[in-house]
Amino acid sequence: MKKPSTITSNSGLRGEYDRAADDYTVAQDWHAYTPEMHARWRRLYARQSALVRTHACASFREGLARLDCAEGIPRFADANRVLQAATGWRLVAVPGFIPDAVFFDHLAHRRFPVTRWLREEHELDYLAEPDVFHDFFGHVPMLLDPTIADFLELYGKAGARAMAMGALDMLARIYWYTIEFGLVREDGALKVFGAGIISSAGETRFSIEDREVLRLPFDPVRVMRTSYMIDSFQKTYFVLESLPQLIEALVSLDFGPVYETWRHEPPLPAGEALPEETPIGALA
Repeated sequence: MKKPSTITSNSGLRGEYDRAADDYTVAQDWHAYTPEMHARWRRLYARQSALVRTHACASFREGLARLDCAEGIPRFADANRVLQAATGWRLVAVPGFIPDAVFFDHLAHRRFPVTRWLREEHELDYLAEPDVFHDFFGHVPMLLDPTIADFLELYGKAGARAMAMGALDMLARIYWYTIEFGLVREDGALKVFGAGIISSAGETRFSIEDREVLRLPFDPVRVMRTSYMIDSFQKTYFVLESLPQLIEALVSLDFGPVYETWRHEPPLPAGEALPEETPIGALA
């Protein structure tokens, strides 16, 4: 696939595809971050870390503490020393969105792509594409959890089959509703582990506290059949009873027949429960 053309930005760091290697990796070039960028990171970190204490799952809280990234944009090399010792993962810098096949290959080899550029000042509350704060703050703490570390490798290895069967959209919904927008029950309360939620102040509160949003028990086939929201808060969230359930439910599932049955069917609308389903109430 041809690399996307360079995206211009005041930051000078955004979308530098012309400098990327064949696997879309680039140097982080940490010294290119300005004092203003580090100050912006600190404000984002302070706002979200306050919510983490009350809304994030234990694995996220523990992972974030181990990464020690409160004072500015972290160096990926420093994080890699912690990650590789704990779960064998390492971060690779990328300029932005990368092709699906490349993304799956990185995950299958325990390499997590992290966008290197930071959002602009006017994007603090809404961002149309992932930046280094979303990718690092939102995702990297969970890479220190052995269950999530193993799941992401398995997910990467599953990508080739989904693409070959024309079912990439179905597999992508698994990632979306877990790694990006997943909830888990801990000690009777709902907690966040998805990066798309935990890197957004508004959605962190909404996903846990809103009394009207649809929350359903995690079921991988239901997840693969459910559409999702790209430019607004989710209308549906799926709740794990524990993080190990994520692997237990997927390892025992033969994806091939599921793809064959549902890949040509329109997805179920987000926010609508099926007649036989019992939604989960807010448990802040």
